[in-house]
Amino acid sequence: MTRHAARLLPLALALLLPTAARAQAPSGARGAKAPAKEAAPPRRATSAHVEAGGERAAGEYLTTVGGCNDCHTPNWSQSNGRTPPSERFTGSNVGYRGPWGVTYPANLRLMTQRESENEWVRVLTTADGGDGRPPMPWMNTAQMSDRDLRAMYRYIKSLGARGERAPKAVPPDSEPRGSYINFVPVAHR
Repeated sequence: MTRHAARLLPLALALLLPTAARAQAPSGARGAKAPAKEAAPPRRATSAHVEAGGERAAGEYLTTVGGCNDCHTPNWSQSNGRTPPSERFTGSNVGYRGPWGVTYPANLRLMTQRESENEWVRVLTTADGGDGRPPMPWMNTAQMSDRDLRAMYRYIKSLGARGERAPKAVPPDSEPRGSYINFVPVAHR
């Protein structure tokens, strides 16, 4: 075994063991139980955080490089990321459809006006108590420091209330009424 492979072996084992421990019997197997709701990953204690010229600058930076605008700011991609802050984070009525149903990007400006900062941190570190759905990258926000999550909250809240609430999620067995982006893989033939 090369020195490089020997150094990677512990990492590979660490990545594989948790997956093997969560393996379940096939859904049609005799005696198999319905899959339980998977618990949120354990919170990683971190002191890593963004250093910026102030809390607002940190929050704006984090929401930009963290990709929050990609879904939560209408026309972000079309404007090549030049949407003014006054128009950001108003959510969208274009959903994302997959095996989970259809989810819609929340209006974060309204959310920060009605929810406390502590609730914001709880939601982003627990995948909304286990109720969070794709394509929101809950696994990423759960790894962020509370300091950075609070900077994001304070920045978005400082923008003030604007826009309407996003539509409610649509279950997998129902048809959405509006537009959506299909997140269902298609096999190449």
